Amino acid sequence: MKTLHRFGLIFSLVLVSGLLVYGISKEKGDVSARKGTAMYFPESVDFAGENTPLNISDVKERFERELLVNANLDATTLLIIKRANRAFPVIEPILRQYNVPDDFKYLAVIESGLVNAVSPAGARGVWQFMPQTAKEYNMEVNDIVDERYHLEKSTEAACRYLVNAKARFGSWTLAAASYNGGVSGVNKQIEIQKVKNYYDLLLNDETSRYVFRILALKEIMKNPQLYGFNISPTDLYANIPTRKIEVDTTINDLASFALDQGINYKILKIHNPWLRDRKLLNASRKKYTIEIPTSGY
Repeated sequence: MKTLHRFGLIFSLVLVSGLLVYGISKEKGDVSARKGTAMYFPESVDFAGENTPLNISDVKERFERELLVNANLDATTLLIIKRANRAFPVIEPILRQYNVPDDFKYLAVIESGLVNAVSPAGARGVWQFMPQTAKEYNMEVNDIVDERYHLEKSTEAACRYLVNAKARFGSWTLAAASYNGGVSGVNKQIEIQKVKNYYDLLLNDETSRYVFRILALKEIMKNPQLYGFNISPTDLYANIPTRKIEVDTTINDLASFALDQGINYKILKIHNPWLRDRKLLNASRKKYTIEIPTSGY
């Protein structure tokens, strides 16, 4: 895609099947359940309330492929489930604010694994925006501040993109596909093939798999025990409480600023990854909100 380069599910390229890591029970019963993952194929699935026609043979097979692959990427899928406990409470209310279906949080999952990923083409952040597209959606992108790394602001930008795509296609499923294949790319194939349903379109391999990856992670993350992921609530990554400070001046030394706030530079950057330099230049007196953890860091 020309404007939004997808990180491409790096975790579905790293085959770690059979690796049992912390958080997954090693009891014989659970290992047997994992070997029998194919047993747990849902009778019906949908994306954003739009039915997935599993009665069509290639649709069922494509969904099953992604379900089996991701259910058996033990370490990667486990980490995603643990991170979701921290990321989803930030993403979900923003989706609701923009009237974007909750299922789109799983789009963020397949884009980045819920970390601030960097693609070889330069897409960055949880929502994997390219620089130009980020700027088109009013995010600041430069060597000092890169709001693609700001989870709230990048989620808002993704919502605006998806609302526009839904208005164009009339379908949330096609809006999701266009996040990977581009609005113009998907529209071109609709015009060539004379069909308007994602499941009827012949698309490039990545876009063809894209919605099925979302559906697979949705199914696994909503029903983790069915797929062998027996995780205690205490193992999930928690949101750390923070207080917010508004600044509208230059900060010449973020390390000293952090110490003045009772934390260190590392903690400051972990909670404000959009700060990309050792300083914050602000000649325009723009208002920035910096988060300072208050406990649990």
